[in-house]
Amino acid sequence: MTDLIVAFGLVLVIEGLVWALSPHLGRRMLQMAVETPEKSLQIAGWTAVAIGVGLVWLIRG
Repeated sequence: MTDLIVAFGLVLVIEGLVWALSPHLGRRMLQMAVETPEKSLQIAGWTAVAIGVGLVWLIRG
């Protein structure tokens, strides 16, 4: 359970850095997401999930 909380904290750090260092970039990325077809976002999301699971499995074995 602590690993899950640490992982969530790291997500917040990474997301927060985008907004803290370059709010303009964050807004551009949000605008691009709005303009991207839903199917493409879904494919990208599942790809990220698969890569994330693969990394965790590789590291944690």
